[in-house]
Amino acid sequence: MGRTAVLIDGFNLYHGMKEQRGRRYLWLDHVALASRLRRRDQIVDVRYFTAPVLDDAGASGRQQTYLAALKAHNPGVLTVVEGRYQRKRMRCHACSTHWTSYEEKETDVNIAVALMEIAALPTVDTVLVVSADSDLCPAVRSARRVNPQLTIVPAFPPHRRSGELRALLPSAFTISETKLRQSQLPPVVTDSATGAKYVRPAYWH
Repeated sequence: MGRTAVLIDGFNLYHGMKEQRGRRYLWLDHVALASRLRRRDQIVDVRYFTAPVLDDAGASGRQQTYLAALKAHNPGVLTVVEGRYQRKRMRCHACSTHWTSYEEKETDVNIAVALMEIAALPTVDTVLVVSADSDLCPAVRSARRVNPQLTIVPAFPPHRRSGELRALLPSAFTISETKLRQSQLPPVVTDSATGAKYVRPAYWH
C-alpha cells in the first residue's frame, strides 16, 4: 500500500463540475474521491485550495458551510488552503459599460509550494494533483528533480484538459462523473467535536 497526498485546485474543479452537471456535485467529499481514485493507497494528506467569495453574501455563506462540513467530516486529513480574489474594474470599449470582474490569486503558487514541500520531505509515494492548469508544469518539473522517486499523477476535472500536463505526465486521466456522484458528503454533516451540523445548501440540488 502506497502513501498518497492530494492537492486539489478548487477553482478548476468547481468550474469543471458546474459545466458538467450544474450544481449537482458541489457537495463533494474530496477525501472520499481521492480514496476512490487511489483505491490501493493510504490517503494521508488532502489539501483543498480555494479563495473566499467576494461581494455575494449567499455564495459566501454556502462556501463557508461547505468548507466547515469538509473539515468536520475529515478531521486530521483535509486542510483548506485559502488564496484570495482580486476585484478588477472592466470596461467595454464598444459601449463604455463598466462592470467588476474577479480574478483568483495565489492558488497556483500555493499548489506549487505544497508540491515542492512534499517532494523535499519524502513521506509519501504519490501526489495526486486535481487540476488541468498547465501553469503547474514548472513546479512538477522541479518536484521531480528534487525527488525523482515521487510519482505525480494529474487528475483532470470534467471538461478540463491540459496537453502540456499530459505530455509531461502521461498517467493523467479525467475524473469520471460516476466517481463524483459516489463521493458526495452526507446531506447533513455533524462535527463530532462540537456537535455543530452543516446541511447541504438547497441551492446545490
